Amino acid sequence: MDDLIVELLLARGMLSKEQLMQAKDMASVDRSPLLDTLEQMKFVNEEDVLLILGAEYGMDIFDFTDCKIPPEVIAAVPRDIARRYEVIPVGKREGTLTVAMADPTDLDALDAVRYILKCDIEGVVASRKQIQHALSYYYGDIEESVESFLEDMTEGTLDISEVATTDVTTDTGGEEDSDAPIIRLVSLLILEAFRTRASDIHLEPLEKRFRVRYRIDGVLHEIQDCPPKYLQNNVISRLKLMADMDLSEHRIPQDGRIRIPALGRDLDLRVSDIPTTHGESIVMRILDKSSVMLGISELGFFQDDQETILRIINLPDGIFLVTGPTGSGKTTSLYSFLHTLNQPTRKIITAEDPVEYELSGINQVQINPEIKFTFANALRSMLRQAPNIIMVGEIRDVETGEIAINAALTGHLVFSTLHTNDAPSAITRLMDMGIKPFLVASAVRAIMAQRLLRRNCKKCLAPSVPSDDEVEFLGMTREDFADAKLQKGAGCSECSKGYKGRMGIYEIFILDNSIQALIYEKADAGVIRVRARQLGMRTLREDGLRKAMAGLTTLEEVIRLTVGDEQEVVDAAQGIE
Repeated sequence: MDDLIVELLLARGMLSKEQLMQAKDMASVDRSPLLDTLEQMKFVNEEDVLLILGAEYGMDIFDFTDCKIPPEVIAAVPRDIARRYEVIPVGKREGTLTVAMADPTDLDALDAVRYILKCDIEGVVASRKQIQHALSYYYGDIEESVESFLEDMTEGTLDISEVATTDVTTDTGGEEDSDAPIIRLVSLLILEAFRTRASDIHLEPLEKRFRVRYRIDGVLHEIQDCPPKYLQNNVISRLKLMADMDLSEHRIPQDGRIRIPALGRDLDLRVSDIPTTHGESIVMRILDKSSVMLGISELGFFQDDQETILRIINLPDGIFLVTGPTGSGKTTSLYSFLHTLNQPTRKIITAEDPVEYELSGINQVQINPEIKFTFANALRSMLRQAPNIIMVGEIRDVETGEIAINAALTGHLVFSTLHTNDAPSAITRLMDMGIKPFLVASAVRAIMAQRLLRRNCKKCLAPSVPSDDEVEFLGMTREDFADAKLQKGAGCSECSKGYKGRMGIYEIFILDNSIQALIYEKADAGVIRVRARQLGMRTLREDGLRKAMAGLTTLEEVIRLTVGDEQEVVDAAQGIE
């Protein structure tokens, strides 16, 4: 619908092409819907959009402000229908029901509601924000919360003894009692994590309590009401059962997987169980396929870096390495590159441990060290399949590295990862493994280091100024921020302390003849890094500062993620080349 609105705005002279190009550039970096970006940049407003849509589709505009809809009108549309099609009944007369909707192009929704309710339906246009608020106000929240569940237990609404003695150690294969309290509690813990955009759920047995934390945008947050300590074993046993683990084993670590339908989609969780001093600790990683099916433009690159990456991944051969610590988004970046390159004319094979996300049209190979099916063995077999592009989950040893390099030297484009703090260090890491310098220099085309930092929440943004400590720590002056658009979220119901979502910061290192000469000489990482800076490589902190000055994140967040990179910024500020 956004494209249609933009066309209508252009046709009516309410938006210029120059404004549209500016908004597209910002939207590509900010991974935002174009229409939201246009409104954020104040090129258009919500009222204009509603008026255009109403005129185009012959619908009236409805404003929920100071409007109280009678209960008998709300009762005309059941809650599940209202939520499914995002419509709110606002009036009823002479057998015709009037419903407010945000998307008047969705004629199928009107037809579906008309068919289900067996009455004439008339549509009016309202803002999406008002529709969502009205759904919550008139129909209530969909799901029970962990907090309310535990309150019911405390107040005696639920039978606590029933929860504590619920049998979760057996599974007859029949239907589960969905009302069994321990099952409900575990389900609510998972659903609430998904609703709060958590990437991980940590259940940690401490000496006197049972702590549950969600990792949201890379930062751990303890939930407000953790389950009581006496439920610890029941919750852990229930999760082990769901993950198909050995319930009788409490001495060694175990891994499993949980797949459950929830909120209209299938949730996939990778589960790790490890024994600790006060019981078994479980961490569940929520695998969201939508997070790895991003286009390159959605990863957080500015336009110049995006063009550089597109040139690199379209090379006919060579190795492109992505580096960074665990949880820095390396897998998401690699999958995004493969998604971009995935065409019927190319054969792509990956070797992964484990295969976390299934990608359509790509041949994915699961590594299994227990049967000696290693990255090196898989890579040898993959080359017999005549691929154009290969992805190796990680180069862990000299054998895998040498095979990957030989593949790159024989006409294949190879993607892989390493665990190093910056891009130039990957060169010395490969040589420290035992790979000969001339092989590294001949095969490696580019290296990208990355981190994930939190984005500012768009709903509660406010201008900000750098603190004296931030200016001093960055080795900069206040004059350096004269033209910056520093912003910071104040915190609202839709975000986590002013942040919502994450974006990448990148250090892109392209090897040229002078870098190859340094590799032949076995130069250390510091010398290579100095030369890379001379060639124009932007450090992680410098890329983060660009994004903070554009209002996409905060200086505090950039400093937190790049605390080991301050010397390079000092050098840059002093003009060292």
